[in-house]
Amino acid sequence: MVVSVKVFKKATPNGKVTFYLGRRDFIDHLDYCDPVDGVVVVDPDYLKNRRVFGQLVTTYRYGREEDEVMGVKFSKELLLCREQIVPIINPNMEMTPMQEKLIRKLGQNAHPFLFHFPPNSPSSVTLQQDGDDHGKPLGVEYNIRAFVADSEDDRQHKRSMVSLVIKKLQYAPPNRGQRLPSSLVSKGFTFSNGKITLEVTLDREIYYHGEKVAATVQITNNSKKSVKLIKCYIVQHTEITMVNAQFSKHVAQLETKEGCPITPGANLSKTFYLIPLAANNKDRHGIALDGHLKDEDVNLASSTLVQEGKSTGDACGIVISYSVRIKLNCGTLGGEMQTDVPFKLLQPAPGTVEKKRSNAMKKMKSIEQHRNVKGYYQDDDDNIVFEDFAKMRMNNVDMMD
Repeated sequence: MVVSVKVFKKATPNGKVTFYLGRRDFIDHLDYCDPVDGVVVVDPDYLKNRRVFGQLVTTYRYGREEDEVMGVKFSKELLLCREQIVPIINPNMEMTPMQEKLIRKLGQNAHPFLFHFPPNSPSSVTLQQDGDDHGKPLGVEYNIRAFVADSEDDRQHKRSMVSLVIKKLQYAPPNRGQRLPSSLVSKGFTFSNGKITLEVTLDREIYYHGEKVAATVQITNNSKKSVKLIKCYIVQHTEITMVNAQFSKHVAQLETKEGCPITPGANLSKTFYLIPLAANNKDRHGIALDGHLKDEDVNLASSTLVQEGKSTGDACGIVISYSVRIKLNCGTLGGEMQTDVPFKLLQPAPGTVEKKRSNAMKKMKSIEQHRNVKGYYQDDDDNIVFEDFAKMRMNNVDMMD
């Protein structure tokens, strides 16, 4: 069996400069982050003693593009890293195996580059827009650029500039731990003796995208009220640090009257299952996603992780967290009671069985999608698959220039 390696490529409008990347997702391991490693191929006759410069840029958009009037901008563009790629400044740069393979394949006009994310840089997150909103999405986005110029401060021309969108993500730790998150609350009633006690326990602290979240609910009714309805939600909490804004969205929910009414003196113990999926929340405004690049592999935004000894309050960009929320309806006079149990929603770590299963499913989808699609071809000699780099919106509208 021959194993092929997929490589993403994109060229400038004039076709003289081409980017090659072995991956689009770069992982933040908390103590270090994967570098952006790739290759640029340049037509030497086009350079004419000019140079090729590269940049790693992040764009933090915290307001709608259509609301930008009178010169007011609701986005910040930060230059995180820049260097001269051609001619190379450090000829002794240590290359990754992918870069070595690409340079052997592409020849002497191929030049390697390496960009590093700064410490504490935020993860890629996109806030989903309404279906009829075609402006730039809110969130944190990363780009790498290459352009031809005499000096780095020269004006960049679109015909000789290429830009690729990449993602910076976080994975779950290899061990999910043994802790079972839980919450216990009780509610008393005016002019009535006794209380209703609600206890919620989850079967684990860390869930992977696509997994069922199991919440065991125990209700003890020592009051004179009855529980009429049980509501279960998975809530995505989003904090936009740039404008100090916070909001929450339900990404999965169910309501049930099973076992109800829970009359005075009665008890109920039941496990509810919910699956938070991006596919079930399409076109819902404000849902945070893992920086969508393609429609078929988009996930809900992963929980924000921080280094040991730090809190999420120290994080920047867009901070994401999740919780299971259980609400009990105690009738018109009794009102409602609720409790939240926090958990983490993440991508499985490399090497785990869950990650291998996820990669296998994505590979099958990719093969089916690209079997007869122009711009996707395989080099049988070196087992490299080249795919034209594209960024797709959730509504399948091409966003690249």
